Amino acid sequence: MIDTAPILFFDSGVGGLSVVAPTRVLLPNAPIVYAADSAGFPYGTRSEAEIAARVPALLGRLVERYRPRLVVIACNTASTIALAAVRAALDVGVVGTVPAIKPAAAMSRSRVIGVLGTAATVRQPYVDDLAARFASDCTVLRYGSAALVEIAEAKLAGCAPDPAALTRELDGLFAQPGGGGIDVIVNACTHFPLLEADMAAVAPAGVRFVDGGPGIARRIVHLTEGQAWPVQVGPAQVGPAQAGPAQAEDVLVFTRLGETERRLASALGFARVEAL
Repeated sequence: MIDTAPILFFDSGVGGLSVVAPTRVLLPNAPIVYAADSAGFPYGTRSEAEIAARVPALLGRLVERYRPRLVVIACNTASTIALAAVRAALDVGVVGTVPAIKPAAAMSRSRVIGVLGTAATVRQPYVDDLAARFASDCTVLRYGSAALVEIAEAKLAGCAPDPAALTRELDGLFAQPGGGGIDVIVNACTHFPLLEADMAAVAPAGVRFVDGGPGIARRIVHLTEGQAWPVQVGPAQVGPAQAGPAQAEDVLVFTRLGETERRLASALGFARVEAL
């Protein structure tokens, strides 16, 4: 393995940076290419057929251009719909993202869990399977939020979240029958950990949040064990909270590169910005 081969992270937007952050802690010298499908954003409101066709095609082009050592689909919606197709299409290892229902069940004392994701994610049979396998003794309530995805993207661009808007979205869980018993919420969209502190501030006391980012980072370490990494080429720049630092040679890729994307790239500390 060439030591400069990057890890390729893919998401519809920049929510997958919540997976990059714990990965950077464990692999500080790993070159990273982060690809955001800005032309297709947001995935949560698209049909399964659109996502199943779009994601493998885009990842095929990205792998051809950047020759990564590993691909990480840092998007719950894309993973629950297109992961098998991507693995079949690519000749490189692929790590997916799944809702952290198993650790949530281990944490819950009330045995009532909330799954907060996009509409496309929370309706997937894959979530039914996870709940049946790992939380069969729990009540698992779900809510799909497109607004939280937009709020998270805006936060990374420098716009503080509105507490009232966050409260309205969380009420999508708490206002359901039995929702008052929720003590753990699964952030089943990689955008949502970027808002965890903001949501915790308006959630009922004692409610905890969990996501799959740290587990994915450990999986990446396992799959790249023994591989060579380059010496860090420049000092890490500190980006917004929980977004993870960008190194001098990290690359941020957009499928549509306009002024909004350029401003976001600047706020995140990426020196190299490219269009696919």
